[in-house]
Amino acid sequence: MSEFRNLLGETIDRLLADHVTKETVQGAEEGTWPEGLWSALEENGLTRLMASEAQGGAGGSWGDALVLLRAQGRYAAPVPLAETMVAAWLLSEAGLDVPDGPLTLLTGVPLSDDGTLSGTAQHVPWGRKAVVGVALVERTDGKHHVVSAPLNGVTMTEEENIAREPRDTIAFDQHAVTSAPCDLTEGLETWGALMRSGLMAGGLDYLLTQSVEYANDRKQFGRPIGKFQAVQQQLAVLATQAAAAGAIVAHACERVGETDDPGFEVAVAKTRIDEAVNLSTSISHQVHGAIGFTYEHGLHLVTRRLWSWRAEYGSGRSWAARLGRQTIERGAEALWVDVTAR
Repeated sequence: MSEFRNLLGETIDRLLADHVTKETVQGAEEGTWPEGLWSALEENGLTRLMASEAQGGAGGSWGDALVLLRAQGRYAAPVPLAETMVAAWLLSEAGLDVPDGPLTLLTGVPLSDDGTLSGTAQHVPWGRKAVVGVALVERTDGKHHVVSAPLNGVTMTEEENIAREPRDTIAFDQHAVTSAPCDLTEGLETWGALMRSGLMAGGLDYLLTQSVEYANDRKQFGRPIGKFQAVQQQLAVLATQAAAAGAIVAHACERVGETDDPGFEVAVAKTRIDEAVNLSTSISHQVHGAIGFTYEHGLHLVTRRLWSWRAEYGSGRSWAARLGRQTIERGAEALWVDVTAR
């Protein structure tokens, strides 16, 4: 890991350890905005990590952003850090201004020929807190255009996912926006899936750490349950799943800036991490017994986020289907060449 990423990791770990507690997460689920946490992230420039230097950012890559995404997932930090980083990156890619404050991502809203936005964006992360929503719209010229939509004055219905994170519905009616073309070849679902994959890799790190710690502390028949071979075998499977998830998303983050087909790496990552979440949450709760299901336990909070993020920006099944369709279209002769070329 580079010196810059080491510094990023130390900074975000220290900041989240100081500001994110179980009470902070539970308070956010009840509607309390963690202003101190968000201010600290902005003051340290972390929300603009992926924005260009010309836009006041650090010009960071997806590999750099993964350091922050995994930390946010590991701490279940209840703020739109991931969405703001990605939105700022999209705005920079199109040369649009990056505003201060929380940003969010919009899907499912077309850009009209008159340059306004009309339609309904559903499941908007942290829409009620965001100052600007950013969409990535493919136009008739085949190019993707980045859309910057101020959210003051829009009609909004507040909703939540199963982790009780804001996922609002926003209606636009000839809403004035700013837009510009960019060189990105993939739509927002791809970048959203990569963002969620990074968060889930961090959540799986948490599951492994907590499960090993609990297995070493909890005693049964006079010795820690981690000494029993059956539990050890389950922890070994959990460790391999967490390691596989971390490796595949790290590979995807490094490759998306180097390839003309970043959708393949993202599809593989989201599909593999979906499987890892299925297995790992089950094992982690079995190791903890019933205690992990209680609202007071951190495992409960992280598990609900993993299950929510798994379903967002395409499930593992839908990404696997995309990979299957692409394989069929390329033909049997291209399979070996295509796989080994990566």
